[in-house]
Amino acid sequence: MAKRRVQAGHPILRARVWVEMKGGPAITEAGADLLRQIDACGSLSESARRLRFSYRRAWLLVDGMNRRWPSPLVETATGGLRGGGSHLTDLGSRVLRSYRDLQLQVEAVLDHVTDSFTRSTQA
Repeated sequence: MAKRRVQAGHPILRARVWVEMKGGPAITEAGADLLRQIDACGSLSESARRLRFSYRRAWLLVDGMNRRWPSPLVETATGGLRGGGSHLTDLGSRVLRSYRDLQLQVEAVLDHVTDSFTRSTQA
């Protein structure tokens, strides 16, 4: 998410956004970051390294997201002559784009209400 403006002595409003489906998180900030890296480099292991995630954490994030959406967000191929790889499905690209748009909308709301919140909480 974008950095919020900071004024000394004033509250800073923050929010975390995630989507739940089937009883658990279908996409979170960490999941969105991982999807973006997979899209950029085409490798789950390289994406994990770039984000300083363990490979296990990255794999569990992808597995959890893939299980909760109607169809997978990420498709992976195991190693071999061409080295395997990972890529976003069409749904994965749409979910990532929609999630980032949602984050921007939440930021806009927080920007809008910060001044009134600050005024109402001043002593």
